Amino acid sequence: MKKLSNNNKKSIELSRDFTRGSIPKHLIKFTIPLFLGNLLQTLYNTVDTIWVGKFLGSNALAAVSVSFPIIFILVSLVMGITMATTVLVAQYKGAGDNDMVKKTINNSMFLLTIASITISIIGIIFHKVILVLMNTPQELINPASSYLNIIFAGLIFMFGYNVISAVLRGLGDSRTPLRFLFYTTMINIVLDPVFIFGFGPIPKMGINGAALATIISQGISFYLAVRYLDGVGHFLTVKLSNFKYDRELTKKIVKIGLPAGIQQTVVALGSTVIMSVVNSFGPTIVAAWGAASKIDSFSFMPSMSIGLATSSLTGQNLGAGKYDRVHEVMKWSSLISVIISGIITLMVVFIPRKLLMIFTNDINLLREGSTILRILGISYIPFGLMWVSNGIIRGAGDTIITMIISMFSLWVVRVPLAFYLSKYTSMGSDGIWVAMTTSSVLSTALSLGYYFTGRWKKSIVAGKKLHGEEGNDLGDLEKNLPEIEMLGEK
Repeated sequence: MKKLSNNNKKSIELSRDFTRGSIPKHLIKFTIPLFLGNLLQTLYNTVDTIWVGKFLGSNALAAVSVSFPIIFILVSLVMGITMATTVLVAQYKGAGDNDMVKKTINNSMFLLTIASITISIIGIIFHKVILVLMNTPQELINPASSYLNIIFAGLIFMFGYNVISAVLRGLGDSRTPLRFLFYTTMINIVLDPVFIFGFGPIPKMGINGAALATIISQGISFYLAVRYLDGVGHFLTVKLSNFKYDRELTKKIVKIGLPAGIQQTVVALGSTVIMSVVNSFGPTIVAAWGAASKIDSFSFMPSMSIGLATSSLTGQNLGAGKYDRVHEVMKWSSLISVIISGIITLMVVFIPRKLLMIFTNDINLLREGSTILRILGISYIPFGLMWVSNGIIRGAGDTIITMIISMFSLWVVRVPLAFYLSKYTSMGSDGIWVAMTTSSVLSTALSLGYYFTGRWKKSIVAGKKLHGEEGNDLGDLEKNLPEIEMLGEK
């Protein structure tokens, strides 16, 4: 028997097999690093907001706030590739096909390299036009523009780190990305005041300094991820010569990732339109939303982490043909999500002012921000359930339906309702938050309804037959669909 090297032993140990053992134990062990990672990622972005909001004033905070929807809209389509990578890696790992795992990784890295360069160029050229189209107040356009220029220049670091994290999640490793992110967050916390206020030979840069600290930290995160994969003996050594285009794999990535990317883009476009409505109420509401949205991001983060874990567990079990375990994943994920979301709801409803004081001491911003959080808090429990059901659906590779649900809830419900309630009723800006809550609840109902139909099981890309025989094409799955559908009805 061939002796394993220490690096290979470490690689196998960190890659987790979700097709056997306790599902709640897998969920909790895999979700905790994901949650801490998302917490650090949000903290990483929030540190900028704290420094800017506390020390540079409400206009600077508003300038950073209006920048986020533009970043979101330009990176969303590409991030579908990372989602598809997680799904394919998890399913091929569950099926025991390591050659396809390696090919998937190399193909995804190739696609992300090309995409990141393209998006950076588009963002640098067109972001100012988008700011104008968003009804951004004139006094915010120049600072927001300079902030965005720096962020878009460093997108390749963000994309590179995210695709490596997607690979590791598909393999069952959520701890390693957490370690990299911890180092990076600490570096960002140190660099923010240095570049914002200046230190020694480094000049005072204001919000541009916050952007520069962000991309330097992201670059370090990417570098650490690359060094890890080079040294640990995983499926990939990060060299440009290994990044190869595979036509058939690209078709699968597009089939899974394009709807997911379109969904993210639709969400981003919706956020941009909503931001334009928010902008119409002036800098105070813009800044209040900027602070409240940070709390909002923290609030649904546990459910988002559970949803990501759900996708990885679902992908591996579907790849292994263990469909009954997927229903157990749904049950336990939903229970955990409801408990955590319920606790967070109580906090944002009853102590929103104390939470907002992290970002600002302005009385007007605290008053408006508290109202925003109390309204949005109503949606946290149902929104958490949506992350779970979407996690199951995406883990199967069925991303078209989640795209359709997002398009409907945003463009048929959220955007028109936000415009109508805020402009043509006495609610004013509160109508925006009511519309957001309403569309979130509706999205949850539609997602859960689709999950219970069981149709998502037809989208599995790589897997085994129900009785354990190898089967890596959709024809094998279709032979077993009647039996699968019966499982779905239990």
